[in-house]
Amino acid sequence: MRRVLTSCVVVVLAAGVVLEAENWPQWRGPQANGVSAEKGLPVSWSTTENIAWKLTMPEFSGSTPIVWGERIFLNTADGDELQLWVLDRAKGDVLWKRTLGSGNFKIRKQNMSSPSPITDGEQVWVMTGTGILKAFDFNARELWSRDIQKDYGAFGLNWGYASSPLLYDGALFVQVLHGMKTDDPSYVLRIDAKTGKTVWRIERPTPAIRESPDSYATPALLQYDDAAEIVVVGGDVVTAHDPDSGKELWRSGGLNPENNPFNRIVASPVVVDNIVYAPSREKPLLAIKGGGRGDITDTHRLWSFDRGPDVPTPVTDGKYFYVVNDRGIAHCLDAKTGKVVWGPERLQPGTYSSSPVLADGKIYATNEDGLVSVFKAGPTFEVLAENALDDYCLSSPAVSDGQIFIRTTKYLWAIGERKKQG
Repeated sequence: MRRVLTSCVVVVLAAGVVLEAENWPQWRGPQANGVSAEKGLPVSWSTTENIAWKLTMPEFSGSTPIVWGERIFLNTADGDELQLWVLDRAKGDVLWKRTLGSGNFKIRKQNMSSPSPITDGEQVWVMTGTGILKAFDFNARELWSRDIQKDYGAFGLNWGYASSPLLYDGALFVQVLHGMKTDDPSYVLRIDAKTGKTVWRIERPTPAIRESPDSYATPALLQYDDAAEIVVVGGDVVTAHDPDSGKELWRSGGLNPENNPFNRIVASPVVVDNIVYAPSREKPLLAIKGGGRGDITDTHRLWSFDRGPDVPTPVTDGKYFYVVNDRGIAHCLDAKTGKVVWGPERLQPGTYSSSPVLADGKIYATNEDGLVSVFKAGPTFEVLAENALDDYCLSSPAVSDGQIFIRTTKYLWAIGERKKQG
């Protein structure tokens, strides 16, 4: 397994022509930051126009579809049962299904299929909100299975578990940050991706109270020089950990300056150009320079923004930083200084839980009614299209090979024509 899962680039040789088709191997895409290098993506569509295919879904889910080559992977809930679905990417046909476990339940916007799968192109790993973590090869063979709650105690998040694993250096990094419904400590795991065995488990204490220890975010990877760190947000703080030992390398407070007891965190950290962007519950959103040691609360903060998101994770290309909050209010900031470039700008009314995607010079932002606003990336705000799928949507878009995949309650939609290879 390659040391870092980044590429996700498939190179096709046909008729002497080299074309690149980008995979979407995890929640937030090739570099886990919501950015795609794809060009020529669809801008406009409807339920009947510019749709390659659609596949009926059994139930809603916040889980993002994962794409690798000719396969699409979905974490699904169907009644009491949780399943991994694998699709033929060309036609949308189901190739195989595997049961992950039972005990699915709904709690507000969650069911137990919320975590997104992750793949390296040979294996796929998927976790459920009930704590079942399984590995499969691409031929549907189960490689190993874990029950995280059985091993380490019941999850105690107020609204159910939803974090996705991070894959790095042949290992899965899994966070369990909780406290509202448990007195058990929060912790982070490193699990060997080939065997499923725990390499280390470290507790992660914080001063957070009541619901504030709960985090629904996904860990992020910070890399600089020859170093790598696992970044975790929740419990009122940001921490970075040595991937080999789990040792906490640095910690930044400031995510809950008023000690709000209900400051649970949903949006995930974003890492670009050695800067960690850490959302909280709208305010503050912090930009933190990586590479510190110990308590860096007062030494490494670059900027703070008090109109951040609650649920949607922001997106940045390293130059501009884009925020779409839960009410559809959009801002563009200078990613290095935090200076407002434009905003507030209002998208179509509605609730926004899906995280925006930056691709092809555009931002794709989806609200819970299934309406995708496409607006221009860069220093000038301009809405290019508003595309309605007329169905409840929590999942973030996936982008691959010229197409956009959007999951609503009723369907998985393949939007646009796939790029021709050769």
